Amino acid sequence: MAGSNQPIVAEAVDPVWQHMRVEAEAAVKAEPALGSFVFANVLSHDTLDTAVAHRVAQRLAHTDVDAGVITDAFQKVLEKAPQLGIVFRADLAAVFDRDPACERYLEPLLYFKGFHALVTYRFAHLLHEMGRKDFALYLQSQSSRTFGVDIHPRAKIGIGIMLDHATGFVVGETAVVGDNCSFLHGVTLGGSGKETGDRHPKIDDNVLIGAGAKILGNIRIGHCSRVAAGSVVLKDVPEKVTVAGVPARVVGPAGCPEPSRTMNQKFESGDWTI
Repeated sequence: MAGSNQPIVAEAVDPVWQHMRVEAEAAVKAEPALGSFVFANVLSHDTLDTAVAHRVAQRLAHTDVDAGVITDAFQKVLEKAPQLGIVFRADLAAVFDRDPACERYLEPLLYFKGFHALVTYRFAHLLHEMGRKDFALYLQSQSSRTFGVDIHPRAKIGIGIMLDHATGFVVGETAVVGDNCSFLHGVTLGGSGKETGDRHPKIDDNVLIGAGAKILGNIRIGHCSRVAAGSVVLKDVPEKVTVAGVPARVVGPAGCPEPSRTMNQKFESGDWTI
């Protein structure tokens, strides 16, 4: 009201969450048999953060540690690290933007194990940093059992990540992954022997790594580069190139500024396509 001394309070707007709720309501109308499932995982929650925590906890639940215990641990993490919600949204946007099979934000939350495994890692990483090492390792073990994805909680992974299909994705303890990277199934970021210390790969921003690629040792993959499917990478990769083969070698340029977003895995040279 004009002349009022009352402060104006702006309401928080979360377009991703609002859009997802609309998608959820449409899904219930289209498939009433899934109504209770969609309600429990989306429509009964006030925020995207709590919905994500609930859904992933339900998937990780086991007779050893039930969903309630896992959800409680996740809520404690969210209270201490509310910025995790920003990371969830970046990862959801990455899947929606890059995966042609994803037509709704709702789909990664409800169905995509790559997103679920990544969320599990993010909670486990923060729990490990909070001193809850055994709970973090338990989550790693459950993720491996449930999703076929094994990411050590001490690894460092940036935001805007897509794990496409995800099965067989393995990340070692000292690996570091930058922002906006995309990985297909069967990728290993591993060591090259029994050495200790800093022994795993460092992946720069905007990198695309194809299915079945193995990147071994404390080496660096330069930003905006591509690693072709089935390659074995044993030495540093420059930025903005494509590498392929066993052992991998540079076979040409990356072909675009952000290969992790275009997801183009072809390299054409004369009559050859790699």
